[in-house]
Amino acid sequence: MGLESTIEKLDKYFDRLEQGKAQKIEPEHVDEVIRKLEARAQQLEAELADTHKDAKKERVWQKIELVHKQKDRALWLKEKLCEAP
Repeated sequence: MGLESTIEKLDKYFDRLEQGKAQKIEPEHVDEVIRKLEARAQQLEAELADTHKDAKKERVWQKIELVHKQKDRALWLKEKLCEAP
């Protein structure tokens, strides 16, 4: 699953949460999204270490920031799911 589809899945989970359908979201699925985001962050950090051009470093760094923001969203969602009755 690519980064875009992982983010789309996370967006769908947030839509369900807003619609009051949080019970349909499995915490294990959110864990899987988190694992994928962590793996992607590691790949990007390795790519950043191997990159020499400043322009490419900036693009990779932006992707890393995006992945970290999405991971924070996923962790927040998981916390909300654990709180839900």
